[in-house]
Amino acid sequence: MEDAKSLVAHFLRLMEARDLQAAESLMAPEAQITFPGGHQFASQQEMVAAAAGRYQWIKKEIIDIEAFQADGYVVVYVRGTLYGLNLHNIPFAGVRFIDRFVISSGRIAQQAVWNDLAESGVLARQA
Repeated sequence: MEDAKSLVAHFLRLMEARDLQAAESLMAPEAQITFPGGHQFASQQEMVAAAAGRYQWIKKEIIDIEAFQADGYVVVYVRGTLYGLNLHNIPFAGVRFIDRFVISSGRIAQQAVWNDLAESGVLARQA
């Protein structure tokens, strides 16, 4: 279980650094990526391109990482808050998130993301 938790933590650090090629190398072929609103992405590059019009940058403050065995897979939950800079140069912090990863054969087979970005209003704030 610790290997799966380490894999996910490493993946999230790579995503924050926008080392998309290295992050993609940790994912299984045909990995399923689902973001808030049910948005499906075929790759991390596609997800980053879609997010470009939402904020300048975003990072995660991880509070907890939990892992458990389920149906022959390892499921990893990451919980914490988001912080960053919106498109109006206004910093934000404290936005809740939960990510769920399914690890199969040592690679990320599924990533599902839930967060309160839209509900918090932080992306629309202006000076």
